[in-house]
Amino acid sequence: MTNNYPKATLEEYGYKDRKHLKKVFHVLGNALVVFTVIMMYISIFTLAVQSVNSSTDITRFESFTLKWYFNMFSNRMLRGAIINTFIVSITATLIATILGTFIAIGINAFEKKKRQSLMLLNNIPVLNADIITGISLMLIFSLVLPVFPYFFGPFTMILAHLFFTLPYVVLSVLPKLKEIDKFLMDAALDLGVRPYRALLKVVIPAIKAGIFSGMLLAFTMSLDDFVISYYTTGNGFNNLSIWVYGSIGRRSLTPSVYAYSTALTVVTLGLLLGNHFFQKRRAKHHG
Repeated sequence: MTNNYPKATLEEYGYKDRKHLKKVFHVLGNALVVFTVIMMYISIFTLAVQSVNSSTDITRFESFTLKWYFNMFSNRMLRGAIINTFIVSITATLIATILGTFIAIGINAFEKKKRQSLMLLNNIPVLNADIITGISLMLIFSLVLPVFPYFFGPFTMILAHLFFTLPYVVLSVLPKLKEIDKFLMDAALDLGVRPYRALLKVVIPAIKAGIFSGMLLAFTMSLDDFVISYYTTGNGFNNLSIWVYGSIGRRSLTPSVYAYSTALTVVTLGLLLGNHFFQKRRAKHHG
């Protein structure tokens, strides 16, 4: 017995052929990607253009010049702000990297329930608004003022930067710890290695990629921070972001700041490309 019933078509089920719109969606998708990229990089491009503009008026381009790059460190106030920025960022990053690595190793050694509770405490400073963190740290540091009247300055700023960069190091190191064998430390101890040497010679090298990522993240976060720095500095100690804010208020901002920012962007881009090239070459070498 044969079935002679006619087969239903897709159109009868409500399907509509929209192949003619495929090209339109493709063009709109590419346009959206181009628009997004332009919006992401237009500010950097504008900064780079202003860094080679001989005019201090940002509304007109007078002529090409590199004098702002050569004058970058001749401005005493700007030079001092840049040096202060790097002193605070490098010091806070180094301390945060060391402490964050050991804290992450300690958290990873706990059982799951305690680890989740500690991670919750670690993530709160990350999610908290900068202005709340800055004001709360200012209030805490103010408690010391009756004993140390000049407490506010580089020391408080480094402590503040350490406070908000430390959780990022922990968050970067923990995933690497989960990737390695959890009995790696025990194996080293069974071979007769002392605990601190097993930690330094076995565990730390195995998670160095996570430590490096956390260090870079902490340094970047510290380098461009303004809000927390503004509330925790004092005694005339300014990093670059505070100095720029004050210069805008006094209408004395020099285009050398644009030159410095552009140079910093180029160096960062160079490091990222260098790291990408190194990782690619390493992966190719190891097959």
